[in-house]
Amino acid sequence: MAEKKKKDIEGKDPEKALKETLKEVEELKKQLEEAGQKAEEAAAQAEASAKEAEEAKAREAEQKNTYLRLMAEFDTFRRRTAEEKLELVRSASADTIKGLLPVLDDCEIALAQLEKSADSDAAKEGTQLIYNKLMGYLKGKGLERIEAKGEPFDTELHEAVTLFPAPTEEQKGKVIDVVQTGYTYGGKVLRFAKVIVGA
Repeated sequence: MAEKKKKDIEGKDPEKALKETLKEVEELKKQLEEAGQKAEEAAAQAEASAKEAEEAKAREAEQKNTYLRLMAEFDTFRRRTAEEKLELVRSASADTIKGLLPVLDDCEIALAQLEKSADSDAAKEGTQLIYNKLMGYLKGKGLERIEAKGEPFDTELHEAVTLFPAPTEEQKGKVIDVVQTGYTYGGKVLRFAKVIVGA
C-alpha cells in the first residue's frame, strides 16, 4: 500500500498530494478519536456494569444476612415460647400438687392416730392404702419428701420453728423433730420442712 501511495504521489502535484495526505491524516485522526471515544464509552459501560454487579452482590449478601438473622430470631422465639409453655405446665402442676399436700398431711396425722388407738386394723390398712396410692402417684409426678429428722439443719430445705436443747452433744445443729413434712418438686423446694433444731 505504501508503494501505491508513493506512485500516486510521484505522478501528482506535490501540493495537491500533501493536501490529500493531510486530509487522510485528519480522517485517520478523526477515526482514532472516534475509536478512543468508543473505547472510553465501552470502559465506562464496563465500569458501570461492574459497579452494578458489585451492588447486586452487596444487596444479595445483605438479604442473606437479613434472612439468617430472621431465622435466628425465629428459632430463639420458638425455643423461648416452648420453654415458657413448659414452665407454665410445671407451674400449674406444682400448684396442683401443692394443693394436695394438706391431704397428705391429714393422712399422716390419721395414720399416727390410728397407730395409737386400739381400733380395727381395717381402718389402719385402709388409711395406709389411700396414703400409699396418693404418695405413689405424686412421686410419679416428681414429688419428693424432704427427709429431715436427724439431718443437719439446712436453710435451703428446712424452716426452724423453734430451738430445743439438744439431748446429746452430737444432736446440736441437727433436726430433732419434724413439725410439718417438706417436699421438693422437680428438684425445687415446694414446701420447706418445718423443724425443731437442737441447740
